[in-house]
Amino acid sequence: MVHLNQLINKKKKLNTKYKRLIEDAYNFRQTDHALSDFSEFKATKILHKINKLKFILGDTNVVAN
Repeated sequence: MVHLNQLINKKKKLNTKYKRLIEDAYNFRQTDHALSDFSEFKATKILHKINKLKFILGDTNVVAN
């Protein structure tokens, strides 16, 4: 159960980081295209990690957000 909680916490942290990076990419879009692309690239890599965790954890109500 402890391991499951660690995975859930990791998924929550990754979701927070993903949202921040997507917001940064959006904000940089008008001023600095390179930073926007880089932020979006990092967000895509984090989304891949989130999807892996979703697969491992399954589709449970505990892991909804």
